[in-house]
Order: sequence, then structure tokens, then C-alpha cells
Amino acid sequence: AAGAKAKPDAILLPKVDTPRDVLEVGDVLDDNFAPDSVKLWAMIETPKAMLNIGAIAELGRDPASRLDCFIAGTNDLIKDTGVLATPDRAYLLPWLMQMLLAARAGGLDMLDGVFNDFRDPDAFARECTQAAAMGFDGKTLIHPSQIETANRAFAPSAQALAEARAVKDAFALAQNSGKGVIALNGRMVERLHLAQAEKLLAKAAAIGA
Repeated sequence: AAGAKAKPDAILLPKVDTPRDVLEVGDVLDDNFAPDSVKLWAMIETPKAMLNIGAIAELGRDPASRLDCFIAGTNDLIKDTGVLATPDRAYLLPWLMQMLLAARAGGLDMLDGVFNDFRDPDAFARECTQAAAMGFDGKTLIHPSQIETANRAFAPSAQALAEARAVKDAFALAQNSGKGVIALNGRMVERLHLAQAEKLLAKAAAIGA
């Protein structure tokens, strides 16, 4: 109820194990007249959540659920499963990719878990680079000193931005109006590439790249 009155951009839900955990909070927000703009972010941090991840992610297809993002709760997953925590996260990678696939199937954003040692910027940068390469949208942070490194890792490159703008501009041309497929610089470009370009440009704008 307090969250509804504060009207935050999003509310982070810890220990989400089932779709019901999300729906119950959504019902509370609805009962307290929270605007539709208040979204829910789900922490995926238990074995049970991993087993139910597809069903939880499917809520993202229903705007009424408010579910907008998954966050990998890697610390608790390590604790609850006993998996060996290595610098390269080798034993966590299958679960992280499972989270990512479920999130994308549900139309959700996906954030990587925290990096605990904020005094080791090089290792943090490597983990950010790894997560960005895996397709994650960003990373949860525990210290202000991590912000710049994370933004740099997840921000689109100058070349990617230029290509995205070219795709968007090409589809905006009058001669391409209504077309599903166009030619751009000798290659075929589809509407799905336009959607990807628009998402990338929006991400860059949010980061300030």
C-alpha cells in the first residue's frame, strides 16, 4: 500500500517463487489505485523460482500483471544450492542463460546480479562485459563507484548506434512506408531489425551514451 502511494517507477520483489507472488503484489497495487506506470521487478534467487521461471516470465505478456523485469539473485542461488562460486561464474552460467531466455520469452528486461567486491573494479568490469555479451540489459549495483563501469559495459557502441540510426532512418523514408523488408547498404533489413534498433537507441538514451 505504501508503495502505491509513493508511485515509484518499480517495486523490487525478493524471493519470487511462483506467479502468485507477483500477482498478489499487483492486486495490492490495484486495490490502492497505483498508476499503471508502477511496475514490478522480480528477484529470481531460489531453486523453486528456477523451476517455475517459465510460468513467472509468462506474466510479462499480460500488462495487468505489472511484471517488467527479472533480476538474477546470484548470491542467494549460490547459498541455497551450494554451487561453487568461481570468478568466471562457470557453474552459474546455465542458470543465468535460463533466466535470460525466460525473460525474453515473456518480453521482460533482464538484469544481472550484484558483484560483491566493489574494491576490485577490474573483476567487476569483466563480469559486466560477460553479462553484456550474454544479452543482459544491465547489472544491479552495490556501490556508486560501479555505475560508470556498468554504463560503459552495457551502453551500445558508437558503431552499433550508427547502424541503429541508419535502420530507423531507412524505414522512415517515404518509399519504404509500410514495407516489411527493405535493402540497406547491400543487406536485407526487416521490421524486426527496426524494433531492435529502436530498443537499442532507447537504451542508449537511458544510459546517456
